[in-house]
Amino acid sequence: MTFTYFLKTAIAGLKTNRSRSALTILGIVIGITAIMLVMSLGQGAQNLILGEIQGIGAKTIAIAPGQQPTGLSSALATFADSLKNRDLTLLQNKANVPYAAKIMPLVFGSEIAAYGNNTYRPTIYGATDFFAQIYDIYPEQGRLFTEDEVKSYADVAVIGSKMKDKLFGNDEALNQKIKIKGRNFRVVGILGKKGQSAFVNFDDAAIVPYTTAQQYIFGIKYFNRMIVEADSEANIDKTVQDIKITLRNSHNITEAAKDDFFVETQAQAMAMVSTITSVLTYFLAAVAAISLIVGGVGIMNIMLVSVTERTREIGLRKSLGATYRDILTQFLMEAVTLTATGGIIGIALGSLWSFIISLVLTKVLGLNWEFTFPLMAAALGVGVAAVIGLVFGLYPARQAAKKSPMEALRYE
Repeated sequence: MTFTYFLKTAIAGLKTNRSRSALTILGIVIGITAIMLVMSLGQGAQNLILGEIQGIGAKTIAIAPGQQPTGLSSALATFADSLKNRDLTLLQNKANVPYAAKIMPLVFGSEIAAYGNNTYRPTIYGATDFFAQIYDIYPEQGRLFTEDEVKSYADVAVIGSKMKDKLFGNDEALNQKIKIKGRNFRVVGILGKKGQSAFVNFDDAAIVPYTTAQQYIFGIKYFNRMIVEADSEANIDKTVQDIKITLRNSHNITEAAKDDFFVETQAQAMAMVSTITSVLTYFLAAVAAISLIVGGVGIMNIMLVSVTERTREIGLRKSLGATYRDILTQFLMEAVTLTATGGIIGIALGSLWSFIISLVLTKVLGLNWEFTFPLMAAALGVGVAAVIGLVFGLYPARQAAKKSPMEALRYE
């Protein structure tokens, strides 16, 4: 008997009870759809995050206070006060870090801003004008604040488009004064609408000189971050080593294990993010795959019921010359057909929902979310579905094939 014959027989057998076959397939469909969704969205999230990191620039190096986080509890330790003004001065000294082209200290927090009767709580970033080059965002109106304004603790601000709309509406905002922490800041620049960029939503931000932010807004004498740009990609590793040596000398640290700061390049950040998102995606996919096992058990139960209901048919086939192998192959083919059909439908539904979610994230939330069709997940889904059909269909198929033709024909 040919494969085509067995396939036609299997389809005919499944059609005799369409509703039961459909419900059996549903368990496989749910499992494969879940795997496709998790894998597709996980890849999309990874691409988004890596794209944001790449957008900062390959020559950019970040310095953060505290020890490098290895988990949630240690991540909280990064909010330390180990990076001070003396460290900035030492890093700006070419004798210490000769390959550093630019260095930008960064402080941030949230405060209420007011204009007239309107109030809004943006994220306040204290930086230098270098932030525009790093994040590739420049004022649509007005200008950036100058180095002299940073040195003189000037009360000037560059605001995002959303903040402008909330405080000023359709009124002119440029050169108007907003009140933050009791001080009047003159709006010197308004950023164009950009949305989320490199983990920062500049639409919802106010950028002021870091000196002003430290002294008058946050009242701190340390930095939340320092951003260093190497003069070339070839000198990144040398610059990282120079930064570590300079900060260890500044903090009187003799062992690397006792560092109260950590330095991260974009390549390291991308590798870490890629590892974390991949592990998380595969873990969630494994959890979703549990539903496939449940679906497999359902298939075995349905096939056992089918074997019982079709006992006389089995006896008749055997009496007409069907062998043990023929009966075994027929019922295995039915189980595999069920799971393969569920796998194909699941891949189609998972891809469709992934595309819809990607579209919503892009159009509604303004994220640069790219739809990704996970070929590996599709292949894995169909493969796993077929294996489950074979594994969970084998026992019912063997039970059918072992039936005696005489006993099967007498079965009522």
